[in-house]
Amino acid sequence: MVLNSLDKMIQLQKNTANIRNICVLAHVDHGNEEYLINLIDSPGHVDFSSEVSTAVRICDGCIIVVDAVEGVCPQTQAVLRQAWLENIRPVLVINKIDRLIVELKFTPQEAYSHLKNILEQINALTGTLFTSKVLEERAERETESQVNPNSEQGEQVYDWSTGLEDTDDSHLYFSPEQGNVVFTSAIDGWGFGIEHFAKIYSQKIGIKKEVLLKTLWGDYYINMKAKKIMKVDQAKGKKPLFVQLILENIWSLYDAVLKKDKEKIDKIVTSLGLKIGAREARHSDPKVQINAICSQWLPISHAVLAMVCQKLPSPLDITAERVEKLMCTGSQMFDSLPPETQALKAAFMKCGSEDTAPVIIFVSKMFAVDAKALPQNKPRPLTQEEIAQRRERARQRHTEKLAAAQAQVPLEPSQDGNALETSPEGGEPRGDEQQVENMTPKPVPQEENNQESFIAFARVFSGIAQRGKKIFVLGPKYSPVEFLKQVPLGFSAPPDDLPPVPHMAYCTLENLYLLMGRELEELEEVPPGNVLGIGGLQDFVLKSATLCSLPSCPPFIPLNFEATPIVRVAIEPKHPSEMPQLVKGMKLLNQADPCVQILIQETGEHVLVTAGEVHLQRCLDDLKERFAKIHISVSEPIIPFRETITKPPKVDMVNEEIGKQQKVAVIHQTKEDQSKIPEGIQVDSNGLITITTPNKLAMLSVRAMPLPEEVTQILEENSDLIRSMEQLTSSLNEGKNTQMIHQKTQEKILEFKGKLEQHLTGRKWRNTVDQIWSFGPRKCGPNILVNKSEDFQNSVWPGPAGKASKEASRYRDLGNSIVSGFQLATLSGPMCEEPVMGVCFVLEKWDLSKFEEQETSDKQNQEQSDLVKGGQGEVKTCSSRDENQEQQDDCCEPFEKRTTQKGESSLTDCYGPFSGQLIATMKEACRFALQMKPQRLMAAMYTCDIMATGDVLGRVYAVLSKREGRVLQEEMKEGTDMFIIKAVLPVAESFGFADEIRKRTSGLASPQLVFSHWEIIPSDPFWVPTTEEEYLHFGEKADSENQARKYMNAVRKRKGLYVEEKIVEHAEKQRTLSKNK
Repeated sequence: MVLNSLDKMIQLQKNTANIRNICVLAHVDHGNEEYLINLIDSPGHVDFSSEVSTAVRICDGCIIVVDAVEGVCPQTQAVLRQAWLENIRPVLVINKIDRLIVELKFTPQEAYSHLKNILEQINALTGTLFTSKVLEERAERETESQVNPNSEQGEQVYDWSTGLEDTDDSHLYFSPEQGNVVFTSAIDGWGFGIEHFAKIYSQKIGIKKEVLLKTLWGDYYINMKAKKIMKVDQAKGKKPLFVQLILENIWSLYDAVLKKDKEKIDKIVTSLGLKIGAREARHSDPKVQINAICSQWLPISHAVLAMVCQKLPSPLDITAERVEKLMCTGSQMFDSLPPETQALKAAFMKCGSEDTAPVIIFVSKMFAVDAKALPQNKPRPLTQEEIAQRRERARQRHTEKLAAAQAQVPLEPSQDGNALETSPEGGEPRGDEQQVENMTPKPVPQEENNQESFIAFARVFSGIAQRGKKIFVLGPKYSPVEFLKQVPLGFSAPPDDLPPVPHMAYCTLENLYLLMGRELEELEEVPPGNVLGIGGLQDFVLKSATLCSLPSCPPFIPLNFEATPIVRVAIEPKHPSEMPQLVKGMKLLNQADPCVQILIQETGEHVLVTAGEVHLQRCLDDLKERFAKIHISVSEPIIPFRETITKPPKVDMVNEEIGKQQKVAVIHQTKEDQSKIPEGIQVDSNGLITITTPNKLAMLSVRAMPLPEEVTQILEENSDLIRSMEQLTSSLNEGKNTQMIHQKTQEKILEFKGKLEQHLTGRKWRNTVDQIWSFGPRKCGPNILVNKSEDFQNSVWPGPAGKASKEASRYRDLGNSIVSGFQLATLSGPMCEEPVMGVCFVLEKWDLSKFEEQETSDKQNQEQSDLVKGGQGEVKTCSSRDENQEQQDDCCEPFEKRTTQKGESSLTDCYGPFSGQLIATMKEACRFALQMKPQRLMAAMYTCDIMATGDVLGRVYAVLSKREGRVLQEEMKEGTDMFIIKAVLPVAESFGFADEIRKRTSGLASPQLVFSHWEIIPSDPFWVPTTEEEYLHFGEKADSENQARKYMNAVRKRKGLYVEEKIVEHAEKQRTLSKNK
């Protein structure tokens, strides 16, 4: 690995074919060719998987490092999946092989079978990813063939196996014979690929290198007499070639060094032709000797870099599939993009550096750098001439100072003795004052230097990025289609005269940097295929963006994050006067971290949302030390919950079937519940709520039903599709052109509808899917509003515009009010104001007959008033007069009625506008409908993967059970004493979990927590004992802690809501003063 000058780097950047962006920057001589390798290191902890996503997007290949002892961990699976989703080519490094020799004391044969097992596990993961992809493609073709029955592939579509058999996937798998696997021990400085040994043994044994490459890994053995390679026959006890020719040599070296067999060591060193220094040879630590020998014999850098240069692609090898995937955001298809946009695909593939090539750059993240570290702010080393000039100036100043002091000496004897002392000092302050004046401007830049400067971490995909070049910054929501609608001249319009287009800005590339580890070097231009830093974009880019010289470029698909931000804390400064610094610091943190979210709640709290405890700690440290630089107070973590309803239970809390006695008790309980419901609200025995608006003009009947789990899951998975459906239906209602719906999008909508119909079966769900009016909260959530009212039909499914009846157009505003009420109700449920999940609200009846009567009577009154006042012209004069209040009132009445006549249908009375009354009434109806059913809280759950040794297994289980965890699976790793435990754990109980497990197991177990799903807490938060058995079991007060109630009360307290609890417990017990001490 050779670090060269900046000029050499710039020269290498121009040769795109020899660039390797693989995930510290180095110039590498490999054989006769020179390669430029941009190596981006990414953290291994699951909380920082967002950093892996940002790195993977701008790379062409990646090195996946696996521990030889632990094998495939959950994080390995996550990383492989991310590499697969971004279509980048991985290579494998199996590290820490020395542990198999020193710690686990494996024989070479055992080590070989262990390594083979690891390789099989990784290839199995790749196989599952590949299989799912092929089957998805086949499914798409099947739907296409159904739409177009005349297509050529119609006959083969249904044979799933042909898809897997015909597609060549051999290049996807890791195999030493392909050269994409390297075995290493980084701590001892050695590593090798099979090619290295194939070259050596082809000369020694006389077997062709190509044959050895195919047989060094696998069950092959060598017949030395016949000089032939044959398949291993285990019965004869033959050793595979990998064991015999490679592993045994490494094992014998370790054996000799660890046993300090000097003769054997000398023999090995001389036979390998190595030179070991006297200091290393005499060293008492065997590791030093092993490192000295192995780093010369099998240098790790050569093995890994040779694999990178040969097996990983250059930027020129970008696949068409990856380009299309990058350019299609949301549910868009590549074919539906404008032709100018599709033409950019060729520029991606070519990666051209001509002046005519469009400049396309992707910024994957913004990172903060101390302003002092920027090259333009660094102190420049002085030349010899400048040093000589400074020295001369200093001499002149000194001589002037002496002359001034001597000039004052004759005057001083005539003055007092004190003056003698003060006068020379009086001369000095003048010089000091000048120095102070000269120094004063310097602290100001120092303060500026303390500030953080943001640099965009980016990759040039096409064209040359030049300093000072003007470029478009495209936000994630920018659409070239919308641009064409707003700009009549199209993409050829001059950029300076463009009207403001949403999510697009026009800026200059101020500074371009070469990222040299921690150092930054200034560049004038960067050719395509290179990774670079761009300064001066902090005002234009928040987290990630696409930069392009043409507005026809679409923004790249958003980064795919494995970890979901779930841990929330509220933050405030210790001193309220420092609030502006905190706000500014949080903005900077939001820009610097790709995964963090910053929210300001309705209560005014500043909330930080992070991926986990470790991520939270790092964000808080950054906020205190780098961005805000103030002391902050952090709340207890804000745990998210969801509210839902379930079917009525069949057994009571003591697992006895609910009989008549229980039913009587339940009836009493429901009567009590009904007494809490305000007057004027009718409740059916089936939980149907009938409620009227405050002005008694409209009546709504709403019922709540729990959705099946599968449906809730489908709604969560398809939230993007639901959002695009919502946009389509709103454009339909507004009468806009809907020809833009692409066929693939329509197919997706039909597939989604089919899935819902498949799961919503039975009498009570009949025609429900067709009658879905809206999803909620935020119009894309996991709850549905079903309209079964006969008067007014409306559906969320986009269809032909002709379907809309007169009534639909007449009542659309009122319908929007109903939907808004539903959205508000699902956003904050009745239990603790948390979002509702998995509930179907059915609008059974919507009676507007009184409202229509009122409207017709209003019209008649208005017609009469028009007839009376038509000839007098009072309507005209009244608006200009202000003297008489009565006349004003007369004037306003017809005006109000005129507005209602225009179709706004908003009848205003003492209760406010009618549309507002409908919103409030619908919200209340939904909330009461929820309260009529058995309510439950839903907790956010982590999946928890723990690797632990057998002797600490009991302690791990103890910590899990204490924190309401549930073990799903436990399996032992072959060949080790390690167990892999898979469990689920509520997020509410996860704080401090990792630390506790490490403490209890003395560091022998470490958990990885990833957000998984929402799960219903089975206990009823409002439960009280009702049957005799329950009274006997739980006691009259039912003092045993109810988990759901505990969570609910904690949330209600935090939000300042009323909590039903006893402030004084055990009042009869007197507490003495001595006990209080």
